[in-house]
Amino acid sequence: MNMKIYRSGLLSLILLFLLFASKAVFAQIPSTHWAADGYQYYRTQGGEIVILDTRDATKKTVLLSTEMLTPAGQKPLAVRNFYLSANGQKVLLYTNAKKVWRYATRGDYWVYDMGTKKLTKLGSGLPESSLMFAKFSPDGSKVAYVSGHNIYVQTLAGNTIKQLTTDGTDKIINGTFDWAYEEEFFCRDGFRWSPDSKQIAYWQIDASNTKNYLMLNTTDSIYPFVKPVEYPVAGEKPSPYKIGVISADGGNITWMTGIPDDPKLGSYVPRMEWADNNKELIIQHLNRAQNETDVMICDVVSGKSKSIYHESDPAWIDILPEWEEHYYYGGWDWFKKGADFLWASEKDGWRHLYRISRDGKKQTLITKGDYDVMQINAVDEKSGYVYFSASPDNATQKYLYRTKLDGSGKAERITPMNEPGTHDYDVSPNGNAAMHSFSNYYTPRVSEVVSLPEHKAFNGDDKVATSILAENKAKSNVEFFKVKTEEGVEMDGWMQKPDNFDPSKKYPVVLYVYGEPWGQNVKDEYGTSYNFLYAGDMAKDGYIYMSIDNRGTPVPKGREWRKSIYKGIGTLNIRDLALGTKEMLKRPYMDTSRVAVWGWSGGGSSTLNLMFQYPQIFKTGIAIAAVGNQLSYDNIYQERYTGVPIDEASREVYLKGSPITYAKNLQGNLLYIHGTGDDNVHYQNAELLINQLVKYNRQFQLMIYPNRTHSISEGAGTTTHLRTLYTQYLREHCTPGAK
Repeated sequence: MNMKIYRSGLLSLILLFLLFASKAVFAQIPSTHWAADGYQYYRTQGGEIVILDTRDATKKTVLLSTEMLTPAGQKPLAVRNFYLSANGQKVLLYTNAKKVWRYATRGDYWVYDMGTKKLTKLGSGLPESSLMFAKFSPDGSKVAYVSGHNIYVQTLAGNTIKQLTTDGTDKIINGTFDWAYEEEFFCRDGFRWSPDSKQIAYWQIDASNTKNYLMLNTTDSIYPFVKPVEYPVAGEKPSPYKIGVISADGGNITWMTGIPDDPKLGSYVPRMEWADNNKELIIQHLNRAQNETDVMICDVVSGKSKSIYHESDPAWIDILPEWEEHYYYGGWDWFKKGADFLWASEKDGWRHLYRISRDGKKQTLITKGDYDVMQINAVDEKSGYVYFSASPDNATQKYLYRTKLDGSGKAERITPMNEPGTHDYDVSPNGNAAMHSFSNYYTPRVSEVVSLPEHKAFNGDDKVATSILAENKAKSNVEFFKVKTEEGVEMDGWMQKPDNFDPSKKYPVVLYVYGEPWGQNVKDEYGTSYNFLYAGDMAKDGYIYMSIDNRGTPVPKGREWRKSIYKGIGTLNIRDLALGTKEMLKRPYMDTSRVAVWGWSGGGSSTLNLMFQYPQIFKTGIAIAAVGNQLSYDNIYQERYTGVPIDEASREVYLKGSPITYAKNLQGNLLYIHGTGDDNVHYQNAELLINQLVKYNRQFQLMIYPNRTHSISEGAGTTTHLRTLYTQYLREHCTPGAK
């Protein structure tokens, strides 16, 4: 239920909807393809693949021309992504992509050989657009891929294809993952080449006993049909996993043994890589409750596994890809030829980076201080530095830092001090250069290419610094604030005041919420207050629009802030939001009789709970794709934050935070919106909520979008209809303008 939203001015509404409805959609947009020198990089441009240079914007070399990308007798390939072999002599091209759940991860792959000048399509005999996660072997002689839940290896000299696994089905999943692993652990690519190109390690997920959620499609044929989705709800045992290793030439599979598993509850392995050699794997194991983890080394010959590092948390443990998008498709950082590895942990109260010895006995804190690491931007062992993002003094902003990998130094801020706001960096692997983008609430996004660690633009311009104008700040009607509740909880927020604001008058207030561990709304970036569902200009129409980040939201304020919400989704976060709003409403220009709240997904759940639990504050609510009963959501997400519901007492925690428990308290105006094709927050939630509201004769307005998913973006006219519905309802029940 993540709602990471990257705004840059008035982005297209469709993109905003997709961002709104899925976890980190930018996982499918690759970072820069850096060249080995750390200055040059590869990109698609004008139908070609070109080599650009950070040091000279005018310098461009065509690597693959349109002609080279044109198969005989066909149109040029529309390249969605590409990968170079280690020696740069072959290019793997991804085209004709098709969606699998959230992302377009299956399609066609081609290889262009720079030596022979030949373009070859992979997977001969396999269905169109069925190949997934194709990647070169380290020596560049082969490509492995998944098709139909089986793993294949294609030898490029001669293009012979070897099918390594043969038992793949809709339920026995080799080399990729089921719905829950993909949605909540960001596990998609499920196999890894050994460094010597001779073996492949992979996950096998057995979803045979995972129950299907039956989605009913009533619009795509005269007779409705059922679309099953394997979906383990909270309380259901997760799909079992196995880790296997097989020769790239085929043969017997060696399964890793000794990985702890509870026969009744089950467990998870969300990370697996080769352990910087050809003999061992390294995996991260999580217990079912996700509050204990073991790092394990597995011998690929014997299959035996042993734990080298253990960690626990009273609440839950976040695996690296849950907060760091660079690891969505794998990765494990090693030092000293496999003697140490990088590890992230909150065990001292802050999210920090550690250096752990291979046997787990030595642990060195790398990032020291009272701050959270927000992102790992680059690990450069040669220079001895790790580049990372942090914001020790302002949780709404983000800056680039670096510190020594041996833990001997203090964090050094790289971002200039005179550039307040949110900074994003795509750092080259050796730390020589970075693609730098910046915005704050009064400065539109601007980009430049800088050298590191000097942070100087290669072209001599200082685009970011010169874009930050005091006059734009003075003209902005957005302000950031801190609000302290009557219980002493201090939270960050932003507020957009109406045009021609008159403090002697009273204005309607609209609160935008998320409130769960996947969403930070209060960010100092351009467009932060833009309401993409409002068909008009809220400031011009006379609304005060605001948002508050409660405890439990993933902001860089330390472990205690983030994990205080454990077993408190639907209660603690709702109380913070309600009391924060109550405090803000003490401002004389806020009209307490016109207070609205809205949100989507987890924000929809928060909207319902605020309307039901605090009807004296919130008069109007618009809830979209909300979880009505937490016991209906998937086990990985909900159990992580609410515990495993194994008995009546633990199930009671779920019900205590669920909107259906409080639906009888509805007093104000409620618009509830859901898509019947939502495979994330199922339409079942709408009907469970409807039943409760009907039971207590609570009147409300309902809009159901047939066969739309969690984004409610499919179908002609859907976006316009949703925006119109939202806007008209808000204007009718929370009338705009000053009084």
